Amino acid sequence: MNRRTLCLWAVLLFPVAYAAAQQADEKEILGILDRQTQAWNRGDLKGFMNGYWENDSLMYIGKGGVTYGFAPTLLSYQRNYGDTARMGKLRFEILHLIKLSDSHYYVVGKWFLKRAAGDVGGHYTLLWKKINGQWFIISDHSS
Repeated sequence: MNRRTLCLWAVLLFPVAYAAAQQADEKEILGILDRQTQAWNRGDLKGFMNGYWENDSLMYIGKGGVTYGFAPTLLSYQRNYGDTARMGKLRFEILHLIKLSDSHYYVVGKWFLKRAAGDVGGHYTLLWKKINGQWFIISDHSS
């Protein structure tokens, strides 16, 4: 195969490889969100947190302000949703899944909790980062 033909194949195949990598990343992120939903609906807050970056730089922004760090974020969830009655059943709706770079995605969506105490819901934005080959939420703004 001559050099020109090889270059042509490279140009033609690059978009296909790029799209496949993007699809795999998006599938992984959506899978993590699905596993988080399942953990929440089992009443497993620690399992729900598996999608978050276990680091002091994790940032969670909610109605109470900004919380920094994995442990404080988990503690906040435990205080606010410490039992299955307050947790209810969670459902996410994805509005936008936007690739920012090879290592960052931005997700915008809606969350819904169906509970005996009254249903609640709102919107969220998640900033995802690929760290050591795995996707993690590094910033969550939920309202």
